Amino acid sequence: MGYPRENLAPGEQVVIHRHPHWKCLIVPVLIFWIVTAVAGVALGFIQTSDSLSSGPRLWLTVAVIVVWVAATGYWLVRPVMSWRTTHFIVTDRRVIYRNGIITRSGIDIPIRRINTVEFRHGLIDRMLRTGTLVIESASDDPLSFDDIPDVEAVHALLYQELLDDEDDEDVVDGGRGRRR
Repeated sequence: MGYPRENLAPGEQVVIHRHPHWKCLIVPVLIFWIVTAVAGVALGFIQTSDSLSSGPRLWLTVAVIVVWVAATGYWLVRPVMSWRTTHFIVTDRRVIYRNGIITRSGIDIPIRRINTVEFRHGLIDRMLRTGTLVIESASDDPLSFDDIPDVEAVHALLYQELLDDEDDEDVVDGGRGRRR
């Protein structure tokens, strides 16, 4: 699902559009592999067991498949859908964050309200070129956005947008010394 462009104001330009980094899908994929391996072993044991007649064998096979489908839905499909429907967007006017599959939530931060922008990333995040972007605005608490891909470039571009916005404010209107 792409970000709906109709939510942008007239003339607003997208500078950056990112989903969370793929590293947040590593654990769900590993869990999927483990659940699949366990289900495969269980199915192999059920099918080769001489002590089970065809009726219980069928019901146990169906039970294992139902548990595998439920586990796959919960531990793989749900995180992938959440990843796909999470958007971090920087436009020339605001920072937009949207997430959620069924119940959507979001936050918009006007560029003019941003006081500071910082990023954090440890060794693994640096190797994967990801990290946490922290935006301090006029609100009480700084907002942290985790798993932003190429966080240093996003930080630099967002800071550039802040500088461009400040330059726009300093433009003198009609030679009278008033700011726009």
